[in-house]
Amino acid sequence: MKIRSVDPIVLRIPFSDGSSGAGLFPTAWTHLDFVLVRITADNGLVGWGEGFSYSCAASVASMVSLAMAPMLVGREVGDLYALSEELQRRNVLPGRYGISTFALSGVDIALWDLKAKSLGVSVSRLLSPRLRDSVTAYASLVRYGDRALVVKYAEKALAEGYPEIKLHEITLPEIRLFRKTFGNDIPMTVDVNCNWSEQFTREAIPELIDLNTHWLEEPVFPPEDYRLLGELNSLGLPLAAGENACTSMQFSELIHARSVTYLQPSVTKVGGITEYEKIRKLNSAAKLSMAPHSPYFGPGYLATLQLAAVDEFFSIFEYLYIQPEAWIYRDFPLPRKGRIRIPDKPGLGMDPDPEIIARYRVN
Repeated sequence: MKIRSVDPIVLRIPFSDGSSGAGLFPTAWTHLDFVLVRITADNGLVGWGEGFSYSCAASVASMVSLAMAPMLVGREVGDLYALSEELQRRNVLPGRYGISTFALSGVDIALWDLKAKSLGVSVSRLLSPRLRDSVTAYASLVRYGDRALVVKYAEKALAEGYPEIKLHEITLPEIRLFRKTFGNDIPMTVDVNCNWSEQFTREAIPELIDLNTHWLEEPVFPPEDYRLLGELNSLGLPLAAGENACTSMQFSELIHARSVTYLQPSVTKVGGITEYEKIRKLNSAAKLSMAPHSPYFGPGYLATLQLAAVDEFFSIFEYLYIQPEAWIYRDFPLPRKGRIRIPDKPGLGMDPDPEIIARYRVN
């Protein structure tokens, strides 16, 4: 089976979440940006992938077209580990991390989808025996910066059956109010997206422990200061990180430095399924809990579920608590009372709806 074409497809789908959209990205965040990667084989089979693309979709799509596609067209779909390494080696000059790795992620996920379809099995069954058919999901709330909105949307998510809530608030009053409102029995994680200083983090950790915080995620900048993360992780509050780490090399450093208690590889950022599998093998000795970063709703979401099906140390699935104007799949596996079923059809389990692609495609 040879690769006939590699095509990036950019989609832009509006969403609502009750917030102003300000604070997390350089501009207001009101649309989901997708860079889908469609790889078509000479036998007609199609594989679908997704590269991380929030605020950078045009760049990721260009990297797929200009740097990845020319190396893949005409090639056999064979050893995907060897192919991933070749793509990384021959694209070393643009940089190992960031846009180039996001593009690699989209290509790699599509190749796994394609290969599994050619064998008539799901990606998870191609990787390893399945350990589970569904996962527990937590509601990952956006940053509101408004105490009333924090309570409103947390209350809504809990009523829908989510067993755990993640707050993206970067000031303590909102975090305190969540605990005061909902009590100590509801698991709460706090992700501040690198907004705190080392000193503030050290001062905040005792209070966060008193507030029964499940984990504190990416407290300081830069996120790759693994030594500092290791020091903070030893203060009694579990830390989580990894969404901004690319390739298994950075995760090797993160694990070696004992930087975190929860590993958070993002399959659309880290280099795809191939690199995620390398991380999973690195973690076989460390035995850290895997809580993947997954705030997206395309092939990356499905790939995360497939990986969760086979990961011994998988703990919980991140579900971004927003409402898109449209889903790109007709039978999208959404959480039901805090559980998500893992598709078991060939490949990732389903293909995007062509009508949705046509409606939201960015030329």
